Amino acid sequence: MRRIAFLPVVLLASPAAAQTATPEQRMQAAADQVSQQRLYRDVAKLVSFGTRHTLSSQTDKKRGIGAAVRWAEAELKKNGLQTLQTCDTVIKPPRVPTPTKVCNAVGIQRGTERPNDVVIITGHIDSRVTDVMNVNADQPGANDDGSGTAAVLESARVLSKQKFPGTIVYAALSGEEQGLLGGKILADYAKAQGWNVIANLNNDIVGNSCGSDGVCNDKVVRVFSEGPRWQGREELAAAQRSLGGENDAPSRNISRFLDRLAERLPGIGLDVMQVWRNDRFGRGGDHTEFLNNGFPAVRFSVAVENYDQQHQDLRTEGGKVYGDTIDKMDFPYLTKVVKLNTAALMALASAPPPPVNARVEGAVQTFTRALWEESEGSQSYVVRWRRTDASNWTEQVAMPRHRAETSRGPSMCQMLRGDGTPPPPQQRVNFGCQIELRSIRVDDWVFGVSSVSADGWESPVASAVPGGAFKPYVAPPAAAK
Repeated sequence: MRRIAFLPVVLLASPAAAQTATPEQRMQAAADQVSQQRLYRDVAKLVSFGTRHTLSSQTDKKRGIGAAVRWAEAELKKNGLQTLQTCDTVIKPPRVPTPTKVCNAVGIQRGTERPNDVVIITGHIDSRVTDVMNVNADQPGANDDGSGTAAVLESARVLSKQKFPGTIVYAALSGEEQGLLGGKILADYAKAQGWNVIANLNNDIVGNSCGSDGVCNDKVVRVFSEGPRWQGREELAAAQRSLGGENDAPSRNISRFLDRLAERLPGIGLDVMQVWRNDRFGRGGDHTEFLNNGFPAVRFSVAVENYDQQHQDLRTEGGKVYGDTIDKMDFPYLTKVVKLNTAALMALASAPPPPVNARVEGAVQTFTRALWEESEGSQSYVVRWRRTDASNWTEQVAMPRHRAETSRGPSMCQMLRGDGTPPPPQQRVNFGCQIELRSIRVDDWVFGVSSVSADGWESPVASAVPGGAFKPYVAPPAAAK
């Protein structure tokens, strides 16, 4: 990796801070607390409810979706979290033919400094068999998606022991199999609360390592992400055609962030396979409802799926056993996936939010100027860029916060050139933060900016393209007419 570096990325606030553990050490320590035994216990408990079909009993104390949601909420509450059920009465033929109350179990770990900056981990608690409308059959749903729900509960158990600047929300969602109902309920709740959602990490089928054809892979987890952002796509289309952004929705940068995170934490023993589509071919998950509201979201799923153990009646045919049962799961593999989720939640809740309004200038110039607005809690920034056909960021330059006097008053960021020197005063433009990259032609690269805290936590990159902002897209007044 070629670097233009004139300051270290990490700027520590004091000598005492320099002696604290690095972000990598802290994340690995948290990941090491993830318990395979507790994951097994939680999946076994979910299976014990017999069925968790969304249309099953809401009131039975031992069987059905109601009992399962109440249990999950109680588990979250044990960790000292604020808990609630986000509910809505839904009718959505043909899978929800009559008005049905759909509830999610939610735990909230409030941030100490920026409580409105939120990262959300989700898994769906409901289950199904071959006939999606079969309410009465036993449908254990061990891997789909007891594994994702267990990931939510175990991450909460581990991380609730600590405090973070940002908020973490842990949610077991209902109604996924009937049409992503719980995902929409929580995404709408987040929008109504005015949360600044940095990311939704959705875990759906994350607990097996061998496919129905005998192919096995316990070293990789797939992360699915959308390319151009779906929300606001019509308004953004013309600008993206001219300025780029086809591969730089915030969700795609969450995927890149997770890929890099896995490389930084070899002790977890898991690689991220970035899959550049919103979900598996022709299929969907709850993260899609967060994307519909403009929130960055990705889906974790196993490297290879076993279709004989998903959406199947419990049976044996021709010597082949069908059904989503706990004995078919790989709990050492699930443990690694949960460790990666736990580390990612810690990183996202510790880092400042990605910069706002990142953009670049440089048409018919021999330089590129990157500009962005300050991000609360940032001590420095990293400007990154890559060739337009490259998958991940390859180049970078670190930029500190400086207090500089401008014609418009003090600014917390000062424009710098690629060699680390400030340009002449007459060339300085007050747009929050800026950097001029000399001999870097804007045509040939994609650019982005990340925020870095005083103790070294770095945010995902916000790409400097139309649709690259982490906040939901809002059309300007002229485009809204």
